[in-house]
Amino acid sequence: MARVAVTVPASAKRGEVIEIKTLAAHVMETGFRRTQTGELLPRDIITDFVCTYNGVEVFRAELHQAVAANPLIAFTTVATESGTLEFKWTGDNGYVATHKAELKIV
Repeated sequence: MARVAVTVPASAKRGEVIEIKTLAAHVMETGFRRTQTGELLPRDIITDFVCTYNGVEVFRAELHQAVAANPLIAFTTVATESGTLEFKWTGDNGYVATHKAELKIV
């Protein structure tokens, strides 16, 4: 199971710009290294990250080799209503990690 860490404020004022930070723990393999017998190790990286806010996509990133083994992604969005932020990381070899966080408008 993938380990993820997400920092989202528990509450915000309507219209406030909030910062969201995410980190996904992932063992990265670039696809350029070789085994002791000379065979290429298959690439294994996180390739996509998507964040939705009450079902509406608010941030998307496409990741490539050499970004980071455990990519830290920070971005901002505007707090418009109470609801759920959903985070999804996908990658090679069927890698999927998800997380949900609640945001309350005060």
